[in-house]
Amino acid sequence: MKKVAQSRKSLISLQDTPYYHCISRCVRRSYLCGYDRNNNVSYEHRKSWVEKRLLFLSKVFSIDICAYAVMSNHVHVVLCVNKSAALSWPTETVLQQWHKMHKGTLLTQKYMKGELLRDSELDAVKATAEVYRKRLFDISWFMRNLNEFIARKANEEDNCTGRFWEGRFRSQALLTEKALLSCMAYVDLNPIRAKAATNIQNSYHTSIHTRLASNALNNKPIKGLMPFKSQRISKNHRCLNFTLNNYCELLDDSIKLLTDNNKEAATHESDDDIKLIGLGKPHWLKVINDFESTFSFAAGDTASMQKFKERTHRKRMAKQKAASLCFDLKSTSQKVELQS
Repeated sequence: MKKVAQSRKSLISLQDTPYYHCISRCVRRSYLCGYDRNNNVSYEHRKSWVEKRLLFLSKVFSIDICAYAVMSNHVHVVLCVNKSAALSWPTETVLQQWHKMHKGTLLTQKYMKGELLRDSELDAVKATAEVYRKRLFDISWFMRNLNEFIARKANEEDNCTGRFWEGRFRSQALLTEKALLSCMAYVDLNPIRAKAATNIQNSYHTSIHTRLASNALNNKPIKGLMPFKSQRISKNHRCLNFTLNNYCELLDDSIKLLTDNNKEAATHESDDDIKLIGLGKPHWLKVINDFESTFSFAAGDTASMQKFKERTHRKRMAKQKAASLCFDLKSTSQKVELQS
């Protein structure tokens, strides 16, 4: 039986969380990036396209990037929506941000140039700005501006037309801090699982590699990437509630766990929890191996999953048992096997 696509409104609830894991996959057999052995062609340079576009969009939208990984035929990104910031922007800021991506209308262009407008034209500009404002904290518009831009560039390079991405992007709501941290680690460990890298230092085209490279140069957060609390600029600036060092330690411990020599042993060691996340090794191994499939459209503890279910008007929550085993405090040390 074919699954019915769910509306984006039923998948995103900013009342419950501003954090979302989004995945876009390439529809073609040929690669989005990397090396295509079928045609003996390298598209490695396209990964830089995606990275630059992601960081550019995070400076335009009122949406921060927590983590990302650009792979050969798909892209992962963990986003944090800052709705309150977008709502506080004056009309000029809204139009300025939107015009960085799109031309806008003739009236919005005239307004930004300081040309005199009639009252009716000013009303039209303000109405248009309100439309743009909503789009500037909308994940769908963020992903649209990422995917369409990359598709156009790739189609131009391939000298072809047609669909480039596999339908709509997939999204998962991250309802708790533990779910957010787990998903970030899963995303940053993509090259490790794909055996394209051996450590976080050579995990190119990931957020952790970008963070480490910047940290080595000037110890300052990268514009567009949400900073860790150790890099927080001011009390009013939002940040991730853990330090860069602690996060790197978590990733290093996870890489050891992912090696073939440790996988079998880890499945029998649930008493020794992973630091920072407080999760037994068997559960953590499952999470960092396949977060995307272990959880459905939302991940969090039982209470947060129930609230999300009510606010999105659902009759049931898929894979709630797996979420409970991983993220409920009383369940994190239980020796129970997670189901795929």
